[in-house]
Amino acid sequence: MGDGRASDRHMDVSIRIATSDDVPAMARLIERSVADLQRDFLSPAEIAASRVFMSIDSQLLRDQTYFCAVADGQIAGCGGWSWRRTLFGGDGAGELINPEPLDPLTEPARIRAMYTDPAFVRRGVGLAIITAAEAAARAAGFRETELMSTLAGEPLYRRCGYHAAGPRVYHADVPLIPMRKRL
Repeated sequence: MGDGRASDRHMDVSIRIATSDDVPAMARLIERSVADLQRDFLSPAEIAASRVFMSIDSQLLRDQTYFCAVADGQIAGCGGWSWRRTLFGGDGAGELINPEPLDPLTEPARIRAMYTDPAFVRRGVGLAIITAAEAAARAAGFRETELMSTLAGEPLYRRCGYHAAGPRVYHADVPLIPMRKRL
């Protein structure tokens, strides 16, 4: 590919529930992901602004709905799902955080906090996390999922069956795309 990123070959990826012991490695991974993978889509100012709300999501950790994707013996990605109203944003998201529960019969589960280490892109890491998150949401009775995609994440989500659920929105001047999928 020429940019130092992994090729389009898939690899063995295992998924496990993230723990508080994973937080330092996940935080480093998120920083690399935001800095490197958004570069072709966002200005330096937008990348800096996104760091406020693109971070570790402690609510997912507490709910045990945050996953680590492990490949080649290291955390290659993280992400999860939620049965709470918060649509997006990690610990720094402030007013975006709403811990109220969703009704699985009438509301979609949330896919949240999805990040892949730049060294592992296009190798099945994001797909493995989404597959695990959707399966868990389905098992909890949800019939649909929704997420707020970055411009860089949109192609993966479309390949996974998501569609735009509204016009592009902006948070902290960062463009985002609301997306949904029936399970």
